[in-house]
Amino acid sequence: MIIGKYPNLRLRRNRKYSWSRKLIQENTLSPSDFILPIFLIDGSNKKESIKSMPGVYRYTINRLSQIIDRAIKKEIPMVALFPKTKNNLKNEIGSESLNENNLVCKAIIEIKKKFKNQIGIMCDVALDPYTSHGHDGLIKSNQIINDETIEVLVNQSLLQAEMGCDVLAPSDMMDGRIGKIRKALDKSKFQNVQILSYAAKYASSFYGPFRDAVGSKGSLKGDKKTYQMDFRNSDEAIREVALDIKEGADMVMVKPGMPYLDIIKSIKEKFKIPVFAYQVSGEYSLISNAIQKKLINEDAVFESLVAFKRAGASAIVSYYADRIDKIIK
Repeated sequence: MIIGKYPNLRLRRNRKYSWSRKLIQENTLSPSDFILPIFLIDGSNKKESIKSMPGVYRYTINRLSQIIDRAIKKEIPMVALFPKTKNNLKNEIGSESLNENNLVCKAIIEIKKKFKNQIGIMCDVALDPYTSHGHDGLIKSNQIINDETIEVLVNQSLLQAEMGCDVLAPSDMMDGRIGKIRKALDKSKFQNVQILSYAAKYASSFYGPFRDAVGSKGSLKGDKKTYQMDFRNSDEAIREVALDIKEGADMVMVKPGMPYLDIIKSIKEKFKIPVFAYQVSGEYSLISNAIQKKLINEDAVFESLVAFKRAGASAIVSYYADRIDKIIK
């Protein structure tokens, strides 16, 4: 409700100078708002470009130090690890997810060894990087089975916690997995390991470049609509978040990001819990390619990121995070 009337009230008065605009700006960005995703590959001394994601790379374990060191210097509080698993290590049940020598486990150990607790480590809890069919769960009679999948996810969570992961991020969208994971963590004396639940993860068309980055795009059979949310729904997101909070989630994620700003806002207003947004690969690639082709200018990146804060996001997972010092001017 606007109190006042033109010409006594002129809203443009506060916009006249840059200093006055700074005084009244409602949202700001800082490096503390970001989580940097890192893609992992096997081998040694490799930095591999991802064609569908300009400026984003996969790294071998021995190249992690330079990335983490840079992130710490830029005051980014956390990184998120995603593996590109070799095809010969994938199978129907994603057993590589439980291998203590898999890429994620080795990366956790390497980061903790060199950097201790200078930066947080977030690990994806899901089976899609490890399954030959590209799904987040086990398949039986052509159906993604919920409860049996959870048992594997619990074991994956325990393994990652044992390796030193700080924040477990179940992104699978199986019903009831947060409660089972929390109970198992507490029983195994990992009470301080946090859970960031992908509570509102939609079956979206914006994930393509990510699936290319982790190597699951070509192997995915069918779609994920039986477990990821219908993008037509918003009330359902509130129910999903409510369940995950009750089961023990410390924070929740909305994914994708910009097409779902209304969901972020609704969750923040309803629950007053830390809500994270994931500016997913499709969003990143659309913006980056448009900038390269000079359809829009680089300021669009900053604008897109501020949108998340305006909607109420506490933090943002973004592939721009490693360039945040250049974006925030």
